[in-house]
Amino acid sequence: MTLNCNGQLIDLNTPKVMGILNVTPNSFYDGGRFKDKKSMLTQVEKLLKEGATFIDIGAYSSQPGADFVSEEEELKRLIPIVNSVVKTFPESRISIDSFRSRVIKTSIEAGAAMVNDISGGQLDPLMFETVGTLGVPYIMMHMRGTPQTMQKMTNYSDVVKEVYTYFTERIQLARTHQLKDIILDLGFGFSKTIEQNFELLAMFDYYNNLNLPLLAGVSRKSMIYKTLNTTANQALNGSTALHMVALQKGAKLLRVHDVKEAMECIQLHKALQK
Repeated sequence: MTLNCNGQLIDLNTPKVMGILNVTPNSFYDGGRFKDKKSMLTQVEKLLKEGATFIDIGAYSSQPGADFVSEEEELKRLIPIVNSVVKTFPESRISIDSFRSRVIKTSIEAGAAMVNDISGGQLDPLMFETVGTLGVPYIMMHMRGTPQTMQKMTNYSDVVKEVYTYFTERIQLARTHQLKDIILDLGFGFSKTIEQNFELLAMFDYYNNLNLPLLAGVSRKSMIYKTLNTTANQALNGSTALHMVALQKGAKLLRVHDVKEAMECIQLHKALQK
């Protein structure tokens, strides 16, 4: 499996790490931690040095019940740091965490290389057309509703099968818009209970039947820290444990806050495979 990022092929036979940079004041773990360009660039440098293949930049917190952010405000937060990262780290590969096609188009034109859409194209009817025209890799996540309403929409008859059906339908629609490199994200923590999150992780390898790379996004999420009766700040060990489970079940990308530990997890998994 490979991804084409700005003309460079990324080989996913060895899993890769995506480091998270939230430029929001209210993300569940690191919101407000990076308040200026200097601190953001310092964090990007750290993520890259520790081994991140991608830097995922988001300017709209998608934690349950998060405040609405206008498109203008999202762009105001996002574009300056995209410009700075591209200028400072020209070899970096930036992913944009947004469900708005205008934000994506503007960011890709500024030098970003990948799209991370929590809505799978559901919250913007122009998303698939835009990404297809831009020709960049696209992370398609499963979610119901919006960040404001998603945790009221956790009623499934069979969460594993319904998420699978969602992907088959969305992939088919995406292909009609010429999306080529599609990565699937089951959406842990999005319109799902803690029990449903673990049910999906237990069946993670089932989604390999879709023949597309799988991304695991469990880093420091509530499914970990609520199960362990702790906090997001204390959830690194739990995150690493679940990263290994995801790798054993076929994950090709880990989206994480802690790159060094995720890279060690991949290294150990590779040794185990040998």
